[in-house]
Amino acid sequence: MNRLLVKITCGAEAPERYSQGVTVAATALAAGAEVSVWLTGEATYLAVPGRAEEFVLPYAAPLAELRDTLLAGGRVTVCTQCAARREIAEADLLPGARIAGAASFVEEALAPGTQALVY
Repeated sequence: MNRLLVKITCGAEAPERYSQGVTVAATALAAGAEVSVWLTGEATYLAVPGRAEEFVLPYAAPLAELRDTLLAGGRVTVCTQCAARREIAEADLLPGARIAGAASFVEEALAPGTQALVY
């Protein structure tokens, strides 16, 4: 099975890039790929209840729906340092999301058969 690792480094401050990263990840999941999404910077808020529901980008799929798809069928990880800087704890995240650090990211990125994309 193909694996896709998508690192999203922005949030609502770069709406098109943010939406594109989430859209690509959800599309890959729908196509049958194993998908892991890493959220850094302002993207960390994607894993916090209610935040994706506030995001609107004309002509883009609803971010909350894409997020829910990723949580149901993929892996969603929030960067440890990024979460700490925003005072986000594991208990603040949606079910299915986790917090992990750089070592876990590197392990996933270097796994055989993995394609990594950064948005």
